[in-house]
Amino acid sequence: MTPLKCTILTVSDTRTASTDTSGDFLATSLKKVGHELVDRSLVVDNIYVIRAAVSRWIADAGVEVVLCTGGTGFSGRDRTPEALEPLFDKPIPGFGELFRQLSVREIGSSTVQSRACAGVANQTFIFAVPGSTSACRTAWEQVLREQLDSTWNPCNFAEIILRRRQSQ
Repeated sequence: MTPLKCTILTVSDTRTASTDTSGDFLATSLKKVGHELVDRSLVVDNIYVIRAAVSRWIADAGVEVVLCTGGTGFSGRDRTPEALEPLFDKPIPGFGELFRQLSVREIGSSTVQSRACAGVANQTFIFAVPGSTSACRTAWEQVLREQLDSTWNPCNFAEIILRRRQSQ
């Protein structure tokens, strides 16, 4: 497996760096399989603050993957999809669809309240999942770990990322 350069953005109005178990889970998981965590941030659930943080990473050629956790529900402050989707050059609708399909086994029909989403912006892959550590575990263990692994067959997102790296 070829290491990818990743970032993590936690979107929350209530968590702090010391209580961000979801961000911690994703950081540990990335490092465990050999990916490089190049930056990590925690921001309030505000469209423009989220968009600014992710836009900075999209513009940075040293960032290949952005993992966002939080702000994907239906409460009044959940705005992560609204912040990210305008940035996408290409949406990845299958990510949210697959995440919800897998989540139904764990949380039943409540999975319809997840607005997990993904897309590519400036050749940077962006994935947004719910803020619970359980949801991050589902996304990582059943989708992201394989798709960010250059050895996963029959195909994976890592191959596309690595082709970008080679063309620079």
